[in-house]
Amino acid sequence: MSDVSTFLIVKKESSVATISLNRPPANSYYYDFLKLISKTINSLSADTTIKVILINSTSEKFFCGGADIKIFSTNTTAQNTEMVKAARELTNAIVSSNKIVLAAISGHVLGGGLEMIMACDIRLASKGSYLVGLPEVKLGLMPGNGGTPRLIDLIGASRAMELLVTGNNISPQKAYDYGLFNQLYDQESFEKEVKDYVNNLAKGAGEAMSAIKKYVQQHKGLKLQESLDLETELVNTLYDTPDAKEGFTAFVEKRTPNYK
Repeated sequence: MSDVSTFLIVKKESSVATISLNRPPANSYYYDFLKLISKTINSLSADTTIKVILINSTSEKFFCGGADIKIFSTNTTAQNTEMVKAARELTNAIVSSNKIVLAAISGHVLGGGLEMIMACDIRLASKGSYLVGLPEVKLGLMPGNGGTPRLIDLIGASRAMELLVTGNNISPQKAYDYGLFNQLYDQESFEKEVKDYVNNLAKGAGEAMSAIKKYVQQHKGLKLQESLDLETELVNTLYDTPDAKEGFTAFVEKRTPNYK
């Protein structure tokens, strides 16, 4: 098996870090690959110079095909349990990151690959003929890395049920129409649109964006008063930050804020 370190390409530019999946042909994952992605996200989350993390693929055909079925089918049950645990650790690393994590999708995103991008905060996609889906039921399984509740949250119970029990794939256009993708760009302009989107986001107030992400992730399941208390707790941490001071000063001076 190839050196796992070659399966990721990490680049930092200003306050944006890009993680490119680079395991041809389908970026299918196995235990060591999952652990590497998680370790990389955790490391970037601890980097105070970074505000935004973008996950994309070096492949024109695949974002991620999910678990490597050849490895999965020859593993012991114990080994597969550890792989699924590592996949859950990856989605948790994305969700718990204090950075805004985006996925840029322009190729097939299936199974665990779709679960990975559903854990991201924002999904930017290209138009095209690639497939989007959770086919686990066709293998006698169901999603196990958070894909079931996240799909319901994103597109609603009825549509999620249909996709989960049939295992059928949908098109990028339908994924966008369902609300699974936040943006859907023309193929010709996709890379530029993603770069512009990410760079504009990275100009924002990092501490405020981090607090907003924390609220969105934690408010689910809370009673109304608990949710309001969480909002109050988080906004109280922002009033005396350099970002807030810069935001108010820029507003008074009628200029664009320059957040550090």
